[in-house]
Amino acid sequence: MNILIIGAAGMVGRKLVEKLAKDGTLGGKKIDHAILHDVIMPEAPTQAPFKTECRASDFSQPGEAEKLVASKPDVIFHLAAIVSGEAEQDFDKGYRINLDGTRYLFEAVRQIGGGYKPRLVFTSSIAVFGAPFPDAIYDEFFTTPLTSYGTQKAIGELLLNDYSRRGFFDGVALRFPTICVRPGKPNKAASGFFSNIIREPLAGHEAVLPVPEDVMHWHASPRAAVGFLIHAATMDTAKLGNRRTVTLPGLACTIAEQIDALRRVAGDKVVARIKREPDATIMKIVAGWPRNFNAKRAQDLGFQAEKTFDEIIRVHIEDELGGKIA
Repeated sequence: MNILIIGAAGMVGRKLVEKLAKDGTLGGKKIDHAILHDVIMPEAPTQAPFKTECRASDFSQPGEAEKLVASKPDVIFHLAAIVSGEAEQDFDKGYRINLDGTRYLFEAVRQIGGGYKPRLVFTSSIAVFGAPFPDAIYDEFFTTPLTSYGTQKAIGELLLNDYSRRGFFDGVALRFPTICVRPGKPNKAASGFFSNIIREPLAGHEAVLPVPEDVMHWHASPRAAVGFLIHAATMDTAKLGNRRTVTLPGLACTIAEQIDALRRVAGDKVVARIKREPDATIMKIVAGWPRNFNAKRAQDLGFQAEKTFDEIIRVHIEDELGGKIA
């Protein structure tokens, strides 16, 4: 089996590569070759039982997508994107990467023809939904995104559905929750503070909370994110029917509930490292985000996530901190 991961240098991409290298298989099939791609050079996994090839380029440039799929990978993970805050700040860049790059990739696969039909997993986002919201959003809720990022992802979903309907590839689009707790340094995502207020205090550093504590959001861990991708790559897509997009399971909780969970897991000393500094720009963006979902369809399809925020914090401590708190 040959695999292509676009966005392999990102946080979720790196963790997916690590998991595949550890297992050496996908869906019970041996992995023979993996192409790891990003705009910066990805790192090859150590001691992977398969050949890895690392490439760096801008896949939104004409001709680049054709190079990536020339070897006819059996499974394509499309994780590459400009994150929400950056897509809002740089309109042209957001549409070039998140829309044009996606369309070029889909077209490159279609143009191969000759019966080539890979499984293509596309990471979308709950940002495709826009207010006003019901108490819990179902898959059937209409998409009226209130950000450029959400609009770009919604268009990608429609393209994937149509290309799959026409038989050009076997696509699955995953509406990711906000992934928390993200390891590493803060990025330009408007949602970054959800992770920052957990990750930084656990590491012994102060963190800034720019929104009120009654803000509610939908979360899943990086470990769950990798599980989502692997399941999407191996599931029976006949169960999706013509609705190729899935709103993934997660956990709805408020900032106050996040902080309470942090206190239970790590104590008052760690919580005291959170500083309140309201940011009107961030608050405006967050106000248009969905808060809670009914993910029964995804759960019935076999997707799984954490049940409590305590569990999400413990996953971070286990996976990123060696089980220790600063």
